[in-house]
Amino acid sequence: MNDTTAIAIWITLAFTAAGFVKGVVGMGLPTVAIGLLSIVMAPVSAVAILVIPSLVTNVWQLFAGPQFAALARRFASMLLAVCVGTFMGIGVLTGPSSSTAGAALGAVLVAYGLFGLFGRAFTVAARVEPWLSPLIGLATGLIAGATGVFVVPMVPYLNSLSLAKDDLIQALGLSFTASTLALAGALAFKNQYQMPVIWNSMLAVLPALAGMYIGQRVRDKLQPAVFRRWFFIGLVVLGAYMLAHAVWSK
Repeated sequence: MNDTTAIAIWITLAFTAAGFVKGVVGMGLPTVAIGLLSIVMAPVSAVAILVIPSLVTNVWQLFAGPQFAALARRFASMLLAVCVGTFMGIGVLTGPSSSTAGAALGAVLVAYGLFGLFGRAFTVAARVEPWLSPLIGLATGLIAGATGVFVVPMVPYLNSLSLAKDDLIQALGLSFTASTLALAGALAFKNQYQMPVIWNSMLAVLPALAGMYIGQRVRDKLQPAVFRRWFFIGLVVLGAYMLAHAVWSK
């Protein structure tokens, strides 16, 4: 088995696993896929492959409810700030040192996993949303540009706004889609999103969808709270490994 075949198999397994997680808990595909892919390739390559599967699996959330226009207006400043922050932070991901990006990615995975395990629910008052949303968007974009992970602090923030369930799902889809497009644009700007990567990204769609289908079929047979706990534990372990590997290789 040559290296190309081995990497293709790993990409298939990574996106199947990531799709399965999304099928069970409704999120986590980009985070899991980037973490697993970064074990065998530079984080920038992992993020580039992620773009199309992330778009395909998140667009349905974008149009899953009737509030698209209202949510787009409400979070316009946050989404614009995500784009600005992504372009500001992309130099870390596309820089000459893959170990720096790997260490940043590992640290974010550990932090997100620990928050998922031990963080407490909180509520943000409506009066602070107009000025807090763009700050959250900018922070999310900076982290996304540096690591490819666009869930923190945006996901905890959206969960804190007391949105109705359907509105929350649609807001997450809107945010994930905008973040993915911003990443694609920033990577293209840095000449890191070319045709060979796009082809690999398209091929990754099928295992991602297959994993989602399997996850959705077995969701009722699993205990979501227990699965979510192990999901976050897995992120901490994976992030700690990446962080240690990046520090050790310097």
